[in-house]
Amino acid sequence: MNYWLFKTEPVECSIDDFANAPDQPISWEGVRNYQARNFLRDDVAVGDDVFIYHSSCKDIGIAGIARVVRPAYPDPSQFDSSSIYYDPKSTEACPRWIAVDLVFVCKLPELIPLDKLKKIANLVELPLVRKGNRLSVMPVTSAQWQTILALT
Repeated sequence: MNYWLFKTEPVECSIDDFANAPDQPISWEGVRNYQARNFLRDDVAVGDDVFIYHSSCKDIGIAGIARVVRPAYPDPSQFDSSSIYYDPKSTEACPRWIAVDLVFVCKLPELIPLDKLKKIANLVELPLVRKGNRLSVMPVTSAQWQTILALT
């Protein structure tokens, strides 16, 4: 099992969206960074746990946990010309972008803010707290995962 942190804007897909449909898989689509795509395609697997991180909003931080229930598949939004994630260079025969499906595990009792995460010595190597890291999908080590869980 691997651990991950997926960033999302809560207006698009929040931990509350997962909580409101706890048994309904939600497609994690719209990733348009090649390194993040490669993580989804090559490393994210069924059974992996994921911190859901709210970004680009008033309250930034880790909001909850989801679990991967469907492995990498072509992101359907890349083929939908009405989608903001449409990619005219992507084809059904050679898709460029990947999605995975997640289900709700839990909402954290309180959001763990980025400022708090940055102050924890055991998390200095967490990609999220390193300057300049803007990936929407990033690995979390087992030790980092346990450190973050201990904050809840």
